[in-house]
Amino acid sequence: MKFFFPDSQDQIDLSFRFVTEERDPFRVRQRDDLYAHEVLQPAPFDGLLVSKAIVDGTANSTTGKYTAAQRHRLYRQGAQTFFRLNHGRTPLTIMGDCGAFSYVSEEYPPYTVDEVIDFYDGCGFHYGIAVDHIIFQYDPTIPKTDPRAHDWTHRQDITLALAEDFWKRCQARRVQFTPLGVAQGWSPDSYAESVATLQRIGYRRIALGGMVPLKTHEILACLRAIDDVRDSATQLHLLGISRCGDIPTFARHGVTSFDSTSPFRQAFKDDRNNYYTADRTYVAIRVPQVDGNTKLKNRIRSGEISQGQAIQRERVALTLLRQYDAGEADLDTVLEALSAYSALWDGKSDRTAQYLETLEHRPWQACECAICRTVGIEVIIFRGSERNKRRGFHNLYAFRQRLRHQLGEDSS
Repeated sequence: MKFFFPDSQDQIDLSFRFVTEERDPFRVRQRDDLYAHEVLQPAPFDGLLVSKAIVDGTANSTTGKYTAAQRHRLYRQGAQTFFRLNHGRTPLTIMGDCGAFSYVSEEYPPYTVDEVIDFYDGCGFHYGIAVDHIIFQYDPTIPKTDPRAHDWTHRQDITLALAEDFWKRCQARRVQFTPLGVAQGWSPDSYAESVATLQRIGYRRIALGGMVPLKTHEILACLRAIDDVRDSATQLHLLGISRCGDIPTFARHGVTSFDSTSPFRQAFKDDRNNYYTADRTYVAIRVPQVDGNTKLKNRIRSGEISQGQAIQRERVALTLLRQYDAGEADLDTVLEALSAYSALWDGKSDRTAQYLETLEHRPWQACECAICRTVGIEVIIFRGSERNKRRGFHNLYAFRQRLRHQLGEDSS
């Protein structure tokens, strides 16, 4: 089972100093900052998923996250060099897709088949996913002939037509990557129909799209329907799915790979599941910067509280957390300082009980990943991108350990 991590130019700056929150003034982000697969060895994933929409954007959106210079360098150097894929002990692979989420509201995908092939082949990707048009709705009770399914069948038809064109152009151009077709649907039967059509075209690697909102039992219903038409040699890829506990079950239905950002994004997007361990998650300790929290800045501007008071409580909270990690401060004192600062910037959510559990258990001290061994308690502090991304990298490490355990693999 292969796990691909979607790229969004997420890197960490090793020169960042946590106490002073300063950086090396001569740091060059792309040259000096490191990807997760450079920080963690072995890499916490098998490869990267790189989206054309992230790299190039679209005509009607601003989803591109690459600068013009970065785009040109990716095309010029190729993915292996740009992402420094061979720096670790395990060589990584790259899968490309179009980023259908970015143009879901458009009538038709904004890229031509040849543009996408140019992107995949030009950057030296190992796998390339055909142009598709996502279907978000899921309703097994609505057949293809029902007028309510008109938009869904239209998107499915577009996806299958583009897949056929993609396959033919890949054969004609003798591309260096392995092409994947995309099955879109709104029910087990419609997904199965898509897979059957893609196999007739010639695909033996097929990505299943639009399943992110589905519950596990709905995904399994689709996989069981696909089993009825799937050739034994056909391998399935789940787009955007990371149900770690269900991966072994998915594997029994022909799933050989998946991609997801969830472990990384939960580090700073989730309300409570911020720090992964082998068997649970913990809440991260929120100590926002005084000048980086909108509510706190507004209270300071209005004169409701003084900036000096806010800075003093912020510094006390951070100092006591570090002292606690070193065994030089007691837990009650730390919790009181966190509560005092929270009263200024939050005032609504009382996370004391959750913080108590996190700090009592000290999960970062038991973790063997390079992030936790290097920065200690800083990884559990919810504050700024350098800490939050490091926690995201740690989560990728912990997720990989969970996945290996689920699959019965050696975690060494």
